[in-house]
Amino acid sequence: MKLIANIFLSLLLLVSNISQAQKATQLPLGTWTNEDKEARFQIYKCGEKLCGKISWLKEPMLNGKPKVDSKNPDEKLRGQPILGMVFLKDFSYTGNNKWDNGSIYDPKSGKIYACYLKILDENKMEVKGYIGISLIGRSQIWTRIK
Repeated sequence: MKLIANIFLSLLLLVSNISQAQKATQLPLGTWTNEDKEARFQIYKCGEKLCGKISWLKEPMLNGKPKVDSKNPDEKLRGQPILGMVFLKDFSYTGNNKWDNGSIYDPKSGKIYACYLKILDENKMEVKGYIGISLIGRSQIWTRIK
């Protein structure tokens, strides 16, 4: 009887640990907004990694036309619309609710930065773009919309 109780207790602890591990790893999938609330971003799976696109702009038009990627260093891409643009690429999970080794494109400057995403809680995420090492860079806290 004692053996059966020990096996049951062990199984209960195993199931509890698996459940806690699943809760600890929150995916940043969904729609987020930046601190200025000037845009919304859809984060989604792209293969084994995560990517993100611009899904809404507070001001999507400029002079009566959709805003385009006019600062892109590649002249062929300067006419592409900003709305719908994939600007987050290649994020992989590195532990502790952090997705790293990705990049973020800034259409305001036309520059690409190394970037990580870190879930702070269910509805808040730190997004940090940087050059070289992550100690030097710029962070924003994004808020989940849905």
